Amino acid sequence: MKLSSIVRKFIMALSGLFLIIFLITHLIINSFTLSSSKDLFNDAAHFMATNPVIYLMQYVLALGFIIHIGMGIKLTIQNKLARPKNYAFNQSHKNADLSSRSMIISGGLVLVFLVLHLRDYFYELKFIGLPEGITDYDLVVNLFSNPLYTAVYVVSFIVLGFHLNHGFKSAFQSVGANHKKYNPSIKIAGTLYSVLISLGFSTIAIFHFINQYPFK
Repeated sequence: MKLSSIVRKFIMALSGLFLIIFLITHLIINSFTLSSSKDLFNDAAHFMATNPVIYLMQYVLALGFIIHIGMGIKLTIQNKLARPKNYAFNQSHKNADLSSRSMIISGGLVLVFLVLHLRDYFYELKFIGLPEGITDYDLVVNLFSNPLYTAVYVVSFIVLGFHLNHGFKSAFQSVGANHKKYNPSIKIAGTLYSVLISLGFSTIAIFHFINQYPFK
């Protein structure tokens, strides 16, 4: 069955909102690594890995990513084909901000980072297993001893912040929350959320990098 553009945008918005909730949950759990005790994060990671509901949700999450990425690519291609090239070139900077104009680029960069992130964490835990004496906390924190990895991680979350800044507002509009009375509040909330996600994950990475670096 061929889906209309409106239906695709609605599905993409729902998957985006689902991912927005996941990111804030992920940030909260990662913030546990800032505790002086490793047990807080390790206990949370163990709960996430063994709880049957959450175990099932990881596959729902994976499906959400696939749907969101697939719909985003398809909608971008459709919009490019439907828009006159000269008009798009001359007017896009007037009709949209930087984050909205670069959605496909920022989304693509985030996808590349996601693949690397899954290789370093999910694949390691699910298919290889941790060496004896190494905990979930150690796996997460030790990667930040690498300055290149830390830099890529921080830059990736800055890019994700740009993506979220427009995506947050767009998702609410696509599910029908589009009213001149509420749009300014949604826009502010989207900006605050994108800054929180970028700054939160980046701060955790930089904290662990500094904490492990030889000059300490």
